[in-house]
Amino acid sequence: MPEDRTAGREFVNRRARHDYHIDTRYDAGMVLHGWEVKALRAGRANLTHAYVHVAQSEVWLIGLSIQPLPNTADRDNLEPDRTRKLLLNRREIAQLMAHTTIRGKTCVPLRLHWKNNLAKCEIALARGKHQRDKREDVKRREWQRARGRILRSRD
Repeated sequence: MPEDRTAGREFVNRRARHDYHIDTRYDAGMVLHGWEVKALRAGRANLTHAYVHVAQSEVWLIGLSIQPLPNTADRDNLEPDRTRKLLLNRREIAQLMAHTTIRGKTCVPLRLHWKNNLAKCEIALARGKHQRDKREDVKRREWQRARGRILRSRD
């Protein structure tokens, strides 16, 4: 049985979890060129500065950088930072449009992953965090670590 070439090729946007309260998640397909699929399989994507734009019943992923492989044939027509269309059904797009018009809500990409040999982008409706919320998260995380150390030292 051949090994799974896509194992471990997941790109996570850690910045999104730090800056936003995550609400509803959606799994969206992506419209990609052939060289982009190969580059994703090789692990050459950066999701850090990407964001999702919802307009006119369409959803777009902006700022995703996919660097081409060095042996890509058509080197002249490559756009690593081009805007990519996300594929969702009408009901999901309508929900995104309704929620993103609310002040304080936005749509952010969380991760890129493979599902049945198809590249997918997990996006989420989110609310921005205030600085105090970020500090509370840091305190909670430090307390969890300290509690784990205390419990391990008791054994």
